[in-house]
Amino acid sequence: MIDPKSRLCFGCGRTLPEIARWGRMESGERLTIMAELPSRMANAGLQSLAPGPKDGAKAT
Repeated sequence: MIDPKSRLCFGCGRTLPEIARWGRMESGERLTIMAELPSRMANAGLQSLAPGPKDGAKAT
């Protein structure tokens, strides 16, 4: 799902054009975008909907 205000995916923080081109991008371009995702999400006031460790669970 795309946030209408920020135009970022609620789950991953990518834009629709990035999602559409993802499979055709060079590895370096994907890595650059992935490095930006946490700050994009934070700046847009979004929290990732992607599953993560449950509260109190230890990450391994």
